[in-house]
Amino acid sequence: MSDATDEVSADGEVPPASGDGSDAAETYKGLLTAYPYAFRASDSMAFRIYAGVSALFGIGVVLLFTFAVVTLLGSTADAAGGSFTFSRAFFLFLMFLVLAPLVAPVLFVARRHRRVGSETRYDRQMAATGYGFLLAMYVALVITTPADLQEDPGGLFGAVAEFLYGLPNGTAVVPPVAAALLIYLTHRQLR
Repeated sequence: MSDATDEVSADGEVPPASGDGSDAAETYKGLLTAYPYAFRASDSMAFRIYAGVSALFGIGVVLLFTFAVVTLLGSTADAAGGSFTFSRAFFLFLMFLVLAPLVAPVLFVARRHRRVGSETRYDRQMAATGYGFLLAMYVALVITTPADLQEDPGGLFGAVAEFLYGLPNGTAVVPPVAAALLIYLTHRQLR
C-alpha cells in the first residue's frame, strides 16, 4: 500500500479504500455487513443512531411481512393459484418497497466510505433523509387509520391528525414516495 493512502488529505477526509478489493476485510460484502461497516466508518452520531434505528425497523418490517405472508398462506392453502399467488408475491413486493428506502441511506454511506472516504456532512444528510422516510411512513399510517381507531390528541396535533384523517386513503402513498425520492436526490446532489 502506498504512503498516500495512509494519510489524511488536507481537507480532513480519509482516503478511499483501495479499489482492487485487497482490503476486503475492512469493507463489506452485502446488506448485513454494510451496517456494521457504515456504523464504524461514520463520524456522525446522527447517522450512527439512524443505522441502529433503521436496523431495528428493518427487522420489524421483515417480521411483520413474514407473519402476514404466513397468515395469507394459511388462509388460502386450499385455494388454487391465480390471484392468491399474485397476492403472495405482492406482499413481498410491498416489503421491498418499504425496506429499500429504509436501508438506502446506510448503503449509500457505506458505499461512499468505501469509495471516496469520510465526510460527516454527507452522513448527516443521509441520516436526516432516513428519518424523513420514517416520519413519512408514520404519516401514511395515520392517513390510513380506520375511522373506529381514530383518536383526537387535541391541540396542534389534533388539527394535524384531523387533516390527515380526512385525506383519502389513496394519498397515503405520497409521503413515503416523496421521502424515498428525497433520499435518492440528496445522495445524487452530495456525491
